[in-house]
Amino acid sequence: MKRLRLGVNIDHVATIRNARGGLHPDPVRAAAIATEAGADGVTAHLREDRRHITDGDIDRLMAELTLPLNLEMAATMEMLDIALVHRPHAACIVPERREERTTEGGLDAAGQHNSLTPFVGRLREAGIRVSLFVAPDRRQMEAAARLGVPVVELHTGPYAHDAGERELDRLRDAAEYGAGLGLEIHAGHGLTFDNVGLVAAIPQLAELNIGHFIIGEAVFIGLGPAVRAMRAAMDAGRPVTG
Repeated sequence: MKRLRLGVNIDHVATIRNARGGLHPDPVRAAAIATEAGADGVTAHLREDRRHITDGDIDRLMAELTLPLNLEMAATMEMLDIALVHRPHAACIVPERREERTTEGGLDAAGQHNSLTPFVGRLREAGIRVSLFVAPDRRQMEAAARLGVPVVELHTGPYAHDAGERELDRLRDAAEYGAGLGLEIHAGHGLTFDNVGLVAAIPQLAELNIGHFIIGEAVFIGLGPAVRAMRAAMDAGRPVTG
């Protein structure tokens, strides 16, 4: 199997900074450390309420980052305009509710096909690689393929919270089915050193995006070591064969 890419989400470095105000800790510095530690990309979610990542952070990431930036965004005109100005490598459209603590559930690509179509079209016309954060469900894979997106990111939260065979089977089935439709398959949410191996072993997966756990572990062992340890846990789950 091919090497699985690791995208490091730096949102919660900004969460800590914003809890007190000021400039420290700096999420852009975190992105640089993750780069040095072997990350393959950086993810940042610019939320409507700017609870963690800010517009200034995106400005600096686009100017200073040497890895591809994956901008997580809601399907709103404000976020579309920001994406079109910055033109990150990728934009992952996610569901967003102001009152939620973190992203809850996947995007209903099937039910929101008509409203998502213009967003996907504008982003793709700008040369931005579009992905949808969706539940591991065949109906959502089919909807993503109809929308013409090249990538889906499977929501691993239910698996991470339950760690049961049923949720793992859902991930395996969706990854196989989506890849058969021509989609590149990514995954993320709630993954840890302990549960990432079985997800990494799913052969159709190309990339995992992991943030909260890595930032939490960084408090104890440092960000660079936390990124390297996650990389090692992923590689243990998927030995590279070529």
